[in-house]
Amino acid sequence: MKQLPKSHATLIEGQMFRLMKSGQGKPSIVLINGAGGPLDGWYKLYPEIEQLGTVFAYDRPGVGGSPKPREAQYGETVVAQLRLLLQTAGIEPPFVLVGHSFGGLHANLFARAFADEVAGVLFLEATAPDDVTTLKQFQSPLQRGFIKLLDRISPRDQFDEIRHELETVKDIQEAPAFPPVPVTVLSGTKRLPRWMVPAALVRERERTQLALAALSPLGERIEARRSAHFPQLTEPELVLDALKRLVARTKV
Repeated sequence: MKQLPKSHATLIEGQMFRLMKSGQGKPSIVLINGAGGPLDGWYKLYPEIEQLGTVFAYDRPGVGGSPKPREAQYGETVVAQLRLLLQTAGIEPPFVLVGHSFGGLHANLFARAFADEVAGVLFLEATAPDDVTTLKQFQSPLQRGFIKLLDRISPRDQFDEIRHELETVKDIQEAPAFPPVPVTVLSGTKRLPRWMVPAALVRERERTQLALAALSPLGERIEARRSAHFPQLTEPELVLDALKRLVARTKV
């Protein structure tokens, strides 16, 4: 049975974080969860992922074992907290960032802000900036209703970063250019029923995923044909293989 390494808590600037560090050597692989997702969601990648280098995962404020945020979770705030947390935990660059879902925005911003420290990025079913600004117009009435319901019933602290998503996109737009490092975009392509996800939204999502791969001249796209939004759970072997090949393409 798969089992995660032991996690522990660290306090930085008055904010407590739950984190997990395992493996050894370079590069340092930094796992960045999607919105509301705790680090436990990576469990199917262990222990194999530890053979690729030092592995770091953590819960952002308001999620899992990390208490509610002490300040608004804008993109620049999340990225600054992550970098300070890496330094405090002794996780040294070069970093290979793995950003799942909403965490893809944070990986995108981190790579721009600290380009000299980033060796590669795996965008895993990742949110692209245009997803935040354009996808809503393609959503079905069911999707809009579900999102409104989730916003009403969800703990406010858990999804604080989503409430600031437009500011995070602005942070990315105002950041330096994305560095020319190896990039892999791994997208789940398993289709949900059309009454749930309109074809126009699927086409727009395909465009934005390809745009993520085009961020770098060293970008590539991989399709996870048996997965929807969580390839790390439904096709962990594919994710591990993609990450292994990405690490091999970095200059580490």
